[in-house]
Amino acid sequence: MLVGYARVSTQDQRPELQLDALRQAGCERIFVEKASGASLERSELTAALSYMRAGAGDVLVVWKLDRLARSLRQLIETVEGLEQRGIGFRSLTEAIDTTSAGGRLTFHIFGAMAEFERSIIRERTRAGLDAARARGRKGGRPPALTKKDLAATRAMLTDPEITMEEVAARLKVAASTLYRHLPGGRGAMHEAG
Repeated sequence: MLVGYARVSTQDQRPELQLDALRQAGCERIFVEKASGASLERSELTAALSYMRAGAGDVLVVWKLDRLARSLRQLIETVEGLEQRGIGFRSLTEAIDTTSAGGRLTFHIFGAMAEFERSIIRERTRAGLDAARARGRKGGRPPALTKKDLAATRAMLTDPEITMEEVAARLKVAASTLYRHLPGGRGAMHEAG
């Protein structure tokens, strides 16, 4: 069974062009989503995927690849998930059909290109961090509390009337930050002292 999935980005856009193409392709059931590509919540896509039967020869059909996923990585993950369930995938505009050997080859080439792109980004990031370190720059977020702040914290906590939360408020940090620097809180401080 061919199952169509159409998505339009805003409430103003109309899905008729996609619906006509999906019907012409022979889709017996079509799920229509009105959601941004950036939206992670796609109830109609979830419904379409749930509707399709594993190993029954079902094929998910979209008008264009960008209707299914926002990024190449997301697209590949979705199609690989379909493949694992024995469900085919077809994109009408790009003429990709994973139920054929040629379609699977094309799709795997896309996957290889995406992996290559991720590797290049990783290499550039690593090279940039190495160059920054060589110039004396440290990466990451600066510590929330300095040695001076921790000394002040210990001094304030010698007064049993002052709570960890009050100290945190005074230092303008979350109480969890204090507990991270002083595991066990006031009790651990007395044991150490």
